[in-house]
Amino acid sequence: MRRLIPFCLAVLFALAGCDDRSYRDIGAAINVLTKQSEELPGPAIARLRQIGRRAVPQIETAMHTASARGKNNLISVLAAIGEPESAAILQHFAVYDANPEVRAACEDVLAQWAAGSDWRGQAAKQAIARIQEKRRLGQAE
Repeated sequence: MRRLIPFCLAVLFALAGCDDRSYRDIGAAINVLTKQSEELPGPAIARLRQIGRRAVPQIETAMHTASARGKNNLISVLAAIGEPESAAILQHFAVYDANPEVRAACEDVLAQWAAGSDWRGQAAKQAIARIQEKRRLGQAE
């Protein structure tokens, strides 16, 4: 038993030192989608889709500084990941983004989700209602 405790501690410390590369992988894929790159966006979108909801916070952060092309690529990723939590992000950019193409792309994804009967539908319907309310009140672009 006394030998087991040091062994368990050694394993615990070894595991604590392991590096989670997902943050870097997500960032690299986002850079392909938002910066001038010779890489096609398809593989980066597929990588982020595979990572799934763990990528959503970094995508949201990148949306604030990306070009219109980059934002549209990131919107495609959010659509591919399909997490209901992304509806709030899409709602925000549908209301406040200066570029009408970005706003329309966000609304298109929300409309597709709202038309479905899956778990994203309710979140998308709420987001669409909030967008309409903001516009009615003159609080949108």
